[in-house]
Amino acid sequence: MFRNLIPALADRYHVVAPDLPGFGFSDAPDRKQFRYTFERLAKVIGSFTETIGLERFAIYVFDYGAPVGLRLGLAHPEHITAIISQNGNAYEEGLSDGWNPIQKYWKEPTAENREALREFLKPEATKWQYSHGVQDTALLAPEAYQLDSALLARPGNDEIQARPLPGLRQQRRSLSQVPGIFPHKAAATARSLGKE
Repeated sequence: MFRNLIPALADRYHVVAPDLPGFGFSDAPDRKQFRYTFERLAKVIGSFTETIGLERFAIYVFDYGAPVGLRLGLAHPEHITAIISQNGNAYEEGLSDGWNPIQKYWKEPTAENREALREFLKPEATKWQYSHGVQDTALLAPEAYQLDSALLARPGNDEIQARPLPGLRQQRRSLSQVPGIFPHKAAATARSLGKE
């Protein structure tokens, strides 16, 4: 999804784009030894930034990366120079109707409602994430969503993907302090809404 964005920025910025553990091409530690929560993922990415020597940086947050990046910012606001968010909602009120199955699971955490979440991992759902709102889908590289689908289909990955979802419900409370990431600066917000 970001294969064209990263090179476009790389001539002016030092771009670092880590995968979360268990996502993309990264290793997927066994769930018995690694807790797949947004808090834990944020600690791993925080440790990664320290290991490679990042002291001040902007974060681009998208989808699952949003609760991770925002938690990273709350833990170390002195490191964050800017937040660019795409589909990175910090509050339950901003969730679209597409989140209805997840919200149903939050209210009724039954095995049946959890099983319904597996629909998000099907190839059709992955393709939809790439194509929804795109005016000319012929411009999409099909290998991108096919590769994502193959990675999602790795044994045990369905549980890794579903594990952090209950934590999103707590996000409204835990991320209510997001404006505090920039406590000593005048808040500046840029919003761009594109055509679907």
